[in-house]
Amino acid sequence: MKILINFYFVLFTSISFSQTPSQQKSPALEVGNAKEVGMSPERLSMIDAMITAEVNTGNIPGAVALITRKGKIVLHKSYGMANVEKKTPLLKDAIFRIASQTKAITSTAVMILWEEGEFQLDDKISKYIPAFKEAQLLEDFNETDSTYTTSPAKNQITIRDLLTHTSGIGYGVIDGDERFKKMYAKAGITDLFTTEKITIAESVKKLATLPLHHEPGEAFTYSEGLDVLGYFIEVISGVPFDEFLKTRIFEPLKMQDTWFYLPSEKQNRLVTVQKKKHGKWVNYPVTFYDTNYPIKGAKTFFSGGAGLSSTAKDYATFLQMYLNEGELNGVRLLSRTTIRSILGNQIGGIWDGPKNHGLAFSVVNEKGEIAGGLGSDGTFEWGGYFNTQYFADPKEGVIGIIMKQTQGPVDDDTAWKFKQMLFSAIDD
Repeated sequence: MKILINFYFVLFTSISFSQTPSQQKSPALEVGNAKEVGMSPERLSMIDAMITAEVNTGNIPGAVALITRKGKIVLHKSYGMANVEKKTPLLKDAIFRIASQTKAITSTAVMILWEEGEFQLDDKISKYIPAFKEAQLLEDFNETDSTYTTSPAKNQITIRDLLTHTSGIGYGVIDGDERFKKMYAKAGITDLFTTEKITIAESVKKLATLPLHHEPGEAFTYSEGLDVLGYFIEVISGVPFDEFLKTRIFEPLKMQDTWFYLPSEKQNRLVTVQKKKHGKWVNYPVTFYDTNYPIKGAKTFFSGGAGLSSTAKDYATFLQMYLNEGELNGVRLLSRTTIRSILGNQIGGIWDGPKNHGLAFSVVNEKGEIAGGLGSDGTFEWGGYFNTQYFADPKEGVIGIIMKQTQGPVDDDTAWKFKQMLFSAIDD
């Protein structure tokens, strides 16, 4: 009888953790002919020349660029070195620390659970993580010992606030406010990456006790909200966050090179983080983190805001699912109605410029389209701490990804040039 119960438990778990088949069946990304999908080969070659020149002049040590249109790869090329000191060439299947590009994947995981009726977006996070209790705002701060006083907030942090960076939570070591840097350090918050033995649950529970920058929902402050949501996913799903992403997103999309911590057989493909020193590219040293966190240390901290590593091809696959309105290769991760919500303006007039913010990305608006060089109204995008960028334009069916691995000051114009020149290469 016990064996039978275990069988049904495993069967139920495998069913509930599988994505559903779709009536739509968009093919996986494959190499295509530029002309056949309305791209100019001559103008794509200008992008190739631009990146080559940036490497040859020493502005970047190397890059992997990938462009798709209408589900076809029209440019996928590597440039320069994965490690200049060791003279290691950069290959197309190189693995990069994608840092904040993790956020969109975490947001997608949240919305998978939302579609299953597990919560509402305007639920208070304290309903699921009681450590948050009643939100407090920072009042007075003592510079000498980092003590502070607070006052009660009128609003409470919601799941929507965490997705849109309007919760009032800060970002510790990279926060723009020195008071919050000191408070987070004193509280022992793990902000980005670590080789230490700590879990996301432990860090988030410490974070929950700290005051906020502002009233939840009333301003934009780039934050560790997606780390909170990584732990939230564990609470709701009952499985470790890394396992949830693997079974619910990576395996269905066949993203075999996207991990928090790389298996041993993939570790030699991890690109070295490099910095400029006396005009030469050198390996970035250990600072408040060790850049080798994807392959060494305790490997227990699954950062929903910055922890993943991936390839250009894997990330393009993830973005193509969005361009296909939630489906890829006959597997549906999200409904097209949910995609519409994710890409909608979720922060109202908090931003008054060329972009809005949705539930997973910044999104170009009409002002941005008219300004030029940003893509069509509805283009969604973001980037990562180690100099990676991506964007996808639903109207044009275009994806652009350019990945590098640098830290510190760098004379790098490839991000804006790549995007501007890519849209100029559309020829239909």
